Amino acid sequence: MSGEAQLEALLDIINTSARQAIAEYKNGGNNVPTINSQAFHPIDFATDTVALKKAVRLLEGACQQLHTVINFAQSYDWACTGLVLRTGVADVLEKYPKGLHVNELSQLVGLEKGKLARVLRVLASKGCFTEVDTDVFTNNRLSLVMLTTSDPGALTRIHAQDVSQGAAVLYESMTEPEYATSYEPDKAPLIYALKRKGLKGSFFDWMKEDNYHRAMIGLGHIMGSLSVLHHYPWNEVKTVCDVGASIGTFSLPLAKMYPHLKITDQDLPEVLVQAKDVWAKDAPEALQNNQVEFIALNFFEQTPVKGLDVYYLRNIIHDWPDAEAAIILRNVSAAMEPHSRLLIHDYVLTTANRKPTADYMGADVAPEPMLPNFGAGNSRMYQQDLNMWFIHNAKERTLDDSITLGSTAGLRLEKVYDLAESAVLEFRLAA
Repeated sequence: MSGEAQLEALLDIINTSARQAIAEYKNGGNNVPTINSQAFHPIDFATDTVALKKAVRLLEGACQQLHTVINFAQSYDWACTGLVLRTGVADVLEKYPKGLHVNELSQLVGLEKGKLARVLRVLASKGCFTEVDTDVFTNNRLSLVMLTTSDPGALTRIHAQDVSQGAAVLYESMTEPEYATSYEPDKAPLIYALKRKGLKGSFFDWMKEDNYHRAMIGLGHIMGSLSVLHHYPWNEVKTVCDVGASIGTFSLPLAKMYPHLKITDQDLPEVLVQAKDVWAKDAPEALQNNQVEFIALNFFEQTPVKGLDVYYLRNIIHDWPDAEAAIILRNVSAAMEPHSRLLIHDYVLTTANRKPTADYMGADVAPEPMLPNFGAGNSRMYQQDLNMWFIHNAKERTLDDSITLGSTAGLRLEKVYDLAESAVLEFRLAA
């Protein structure tokens, strides 16, 4: 395909996918949002956004192939985002829907006005905040995510404030012998950075903070994780074990949508204490009807309850290097019976080289001349892979990685449910 033909094909993909996104927004209610929209769109709260995410994935991936290399290195969006999150800029602007001049805003957030204006202009140029007049800024649909009440905002803060410390020492952690070849969790780049500051502990020590649980809820929103409620045959099963259930981020809406299911939430004892409070507040009928039970579990040392129809692990396996992940899967496998299914819900990476269609096992493949893995349209999962590395020395995995890991626990991959941003891998016991 000639250079001109490739460009024409990319433009056609951009036009078609943009129209698909417009249609999804219209179907979701209200008008199509713009860069100046000051409220969330109804589809932002929908549990099934797979069609929209697939359209945006094509659109972003095709557009990125027109970009230049300097865009990769000369980007400080994360630093600007971290600053406005930590100083509560969006919360202040929420009180001024018509906008607020940086002269006043700077006094309210305690930042120098000229520098604050430059930071906000960088973000406004990316569609986050709106500059309604010179040096006068207001919130828009994107900046609302930075409100302190926003769960995705809690996740954004972790990336900008904490994970960035690990990213900053990537070179050092890959060249110092003690860290360079290690995949031990305590040799992750973030741990390296913290030790240089004289701090102790691991990321899992911080998990106990409320901000972390809110961030995980936010990650679910960003991934569109609840789409699995609509794209998996839950009516075919009766019992579900949510392994590493946290406060019920997945199992609670599952219980509401499928009241016939008997659900077992398993996590560490201190987490289940919080979970019971959340269920009592948000789904008291599930407790009254004994639809859910809470059983403590250390998935490195114990097996989940035995013989259930579905064992569901979301954002669990990607937290651990292969050795630890294999232990978790072997313990789950030991609880499974021939009728049982294991669902691993994570990002699933694909390589940037094109392969035979059968190799993708049902996962979507981008049309040519796009990169087969959708390029920038799937950029978040590749950034998340680095995130897992920086924090845990762990990783997101390819299909081949997951098949190999599953086989060590006596599991075989049966099916892939592509949910646009994330995927659900269904495993059964190997014969």
